[in-house]
Amino acid sequence: MAEDKVSDELWNEFHVLVNMTSRELNDWLRTEAAGEDTEALPDQAGRSLGQRVAAILAKRRSDLTDDDIQAMTKVVDTVRRERGEEPEPTAGDDKWRRKLMDIGHDPLKPVGANPDVT
Repeated sequence: MAEDKVSDELWNEFHVLVNMTSRELNDWLRTEAAGEDTEALPDQAGRSLGQRVAAILAKRRSDLTDDDIQAMTKVVDTVRRERGEEPEPTAGDDKWRRKLMDIGHDPLKPVGANPDVT
């Protein structure tokens, strides 16, 4: 059972660092995927890791797969590498912010600001 596989630490840290709601993330991924000449189908918009994050946000802990846990670990590692241990809201450059928002972390919002988390 995946609930036994995902540690409390990873579960909590993922949900603190992913500070965009599932709706905000899906809207962001659709916006980013929209191009002048082409537009991806709404359910296929964005990068695959961002799509995984959005799917994870919609799941209960007991429904997580091993792939979900790997994705959660990658997101936590990426945000920590880019933001440090105590990230405060900061603008940074546009490319950097977009990279983080693609995985559900808006550096302009405080961490732990995701109301999707119960």
